[in-house]
Amino acid sequence: MSQGINRRQFLSRGVASGVALKWAMAAPAAWGEDDTPPEDRLAIGVIGVGARSPDLVQGVLAAGGTEVVGVCDAYRGRVERALYELDGKARDYGDYRRILEDPGIDAVIIATPDHLHKRQVVEALQAGKDVYCEKPLTYAIDEGLEIVRAVEASGRILQVGSQGISSTIQRRARDLIASGRLGKITMIRASYNRNTAEGAWIYPIPPDASPETVDWESFLGDAPMRPFDLARFFRWRCYSDYSGGIATDLFVHLCTTIHFLMGARMPKRVLAAGQLYRWTESRDVPDTLNGILEYPEGFTVNISSTFNNQSSSGAGFEILGTEGSLRLGDGIELAAEHPVEGNAWVVRTWPRELEDAYWADPEVQKRERPDTWPADTYTSREVIRGDGPDSTQLHLERFVRAVRTREQPEEDALTGHRAAACAHLVNLSAARGTGVEWDFDRETLRA
Repeated sequence: MSQGINRRQFLSRGVASGVALKWAMAAPAAWGEDDTPPEDRLAIGVIGVGARSPDLVQGVLAAGGTEVVGVCDAYRGRVERALYELDGKARDYGDYRRILEDPGIDAVIIATPDHLHKRQVVEALQAGKDVYCEKPLTYAIDEGLEIVRAVEASGRILQVGSQGISSTIQRRARDLIASGRLGKITMIRASYNRNTAEGAWIYPIPPDASPETVDWESFLGDAPMRPFDLARFFRWRCYSDYSGGIATDLFVHLCTTIHFLMGARMPKRVLAAGQLYRWTESRDVPDTLNGILEYPEGFTVNISSTFNNQSSSGAGFEILGTEGSLRLGDGIELAAEHPVEGNAWVVRTWPRELEDAYWADPEVQKRERPDTWPADTYTSREVIRGDGPDSTQLHLERFVRAVRTREQPEEDALTGHRAAACAHLVNLSAARGTGVEWDFDRETLRA
């Protein structure tokens, strides 16, 4: 979100320059220095140890009083790497169901492809496990309602992994909005733009990947049966069989933040359009997507993403109010509104004495004569930099706290259902070529 390098770029440059980076570099206390008695530590199982898992492992261990004791993945190479990074403190369970069957495991982190989330989350809850599930919570709208019911029936904790809302900077932004400094907010612009093959999910495929090292059937789950395909396995976000593409990968983050900042539930109406323009090889989801989301709280969101230009900042929010604007990324930029009325072209046609009287009015001067305003009027800007721990770490700390206190977390099943449903509404509207609406009473798509 900033114009400087992001964490992913830093890690890439570090590895490229020969720096060996341990998964636990951000969580030293959790790797051998945690003084929590073993019997009081939460035992964590990680279901899916792909590219996101190092951050999740760091975060949950940094929370303290935790240990990762088991992992599983459909690609053997990722399991081997995870076991190496965990210094022999975890074991490979092979199948995620073996993790759920182990009474010694207290909670699970689910970081698998979208289409597997609902089954794994529900089965984990039914097995008595607390669950941290990466976003999006669901692959389809009505899966969210099933998960909500499963949480209620099980009494377990479920937290969804849109970590941005745990960052200090987003919490500060929420407080600023609540203070009224922006006046009445009627429009929000949110974007997430990229211009690389990696950003378009065209990831490198490990040279040892084959039917012997990849469990294709486990990956497919309930998805349509297809022949073995390494591109589908390692680049699953490119395919609608397993993902909602841009909407479920990126818009879910944006919508989660907007709901958090604005105290909103769901848009009442969504209109969207998207196309696949450039990254046409081995994918069937758009590389450019735009949506308009209308909220009953009294504001409209313009949400957009392209994989064909990363613009100046790549990602962020513009929150536009009658009294000021807030730009949110890695930091906050506040700018007061100083609108200048421009009626000179109208009153110049009045009788001269009436025009002179008009400009002599002090109230008119306040509205239309910037030459009479204080010198610093147009420089009234405030910049707030982000600080504190990484948002993923903070989000997992909240999860661990919820597990210990048994209080439902801020990003619970219903919150996650709504954020994912926003993405699904965008995709449905783009596919249908028409607007779609939300049924607030039934918490699902309006028929």
